[in-house]
Amino acid sequence: MKRSVVLVFALLVFISVSQAQKKKRVAVMNFDYSTVHSTVMSIWGADQDIGKGIADLLVDKLVNDGQYSVIERKALDKILAEQNFSNSDRADPTSAAKLGKVLGVDAIIIGSITQFGRDDKKTGIGGGGFSRLGVGIGGVQKRESKAEVAITARMINTETAEILASVTGKGESKRGGTSLLGAGAGSGGGGGGAFDMSSSNFGATILGEAVHSAVDQVGQQLDQKAAALPARVVNIEGLVADASGNTLIVNVGKRAGVSVGDRLEVRRKIREVKDPSTGKVIKRVEDKVGEMVVTEVDDGSATGTYTGSGPAKVGDSVRTPQ
Repeated sequence: MKRSVVLVFALLVFISVSQAQKKKRVAVMNFDYSTVHSTVMSIWGADQDIGKGIADLLVDKLVNDGQYSVIERKALDKILAEQNFSNSDRADPTSAAKLGKVLGVDAIIIGSITQFGRDDKKTGIGGGGFSRLGVGIGGVQKRESKAEVAITARMINTETAEILASVTGKGESKRGGTSLLGAGAGSGGGGGGAFDMSSSNFGATILGEAVHSAVDQVGQQLDQKAAALPARVVNIEGLVADASGNTLIVNVGKRAGVSVGDRLEVRRKIREVKDPSTGKVIKRVEDKVGEMVVTEVDDGSATGTYTGSGPAKVGDSVRTPQ
């Protein structure tokens, strides 16, 4: 009986691990909001990066739904800074695909906010922004206010820049006797300061309700595309940076697609073949000297256990077995 229980438990663990491994790895870019920038300015009296807010909400939605493995926001921001990725690149599939390769993800999600605010364009929105006690004075309010938010999202293949999926979401919310940011815009907000779209304060406003509805629709549609997303073929190429006994450190890590448990060939250059007319190297002849099993990995390096016919050396190449 005990043996049967152990076997069942082991099978469940195996299935759980297998399912986790099948999850496609994605990254979510800040959404482009240039189309509605003037509306954002009129609502808050200052610029607010609602594109980042929408992206953060979508990340939370995808993580909670469990269909994808989503890259951490800190890791994405770090790469964005290193790659000098500008706001103008937010909705560009080619730029996103290049960034996705650096991140080592199967796909990258980009998007645009096409509608944000009130459906009645003739009515001005609060001139005072937030005050410490709530929505500032000077705003024009209707007896019944309606908020509308529309967003589009595209899933981009990081290898080909092909658009794998294009989805849309539209949220609406209306309430009598309040403004877009009323009945939820309490103390702590500021017209020119940063705000948190995931906060309960914002979520309780009619604008917040419309935002959450639009994001939920987009998340649900992306979840339905998860099974059809092609797996990214990872070909790893790097060099041994440190060799100490049977422990190797190589100069490629998560960004290159390396994962714990990967097996990499360790190869040593024997000679180079050059074009006699140009002197350009046309082929490098290498011999396999051993194999490395990855035991630890970070963004830019990996550590593993080496076995081979002889010791590995700094400068030896590592690559995915062919």
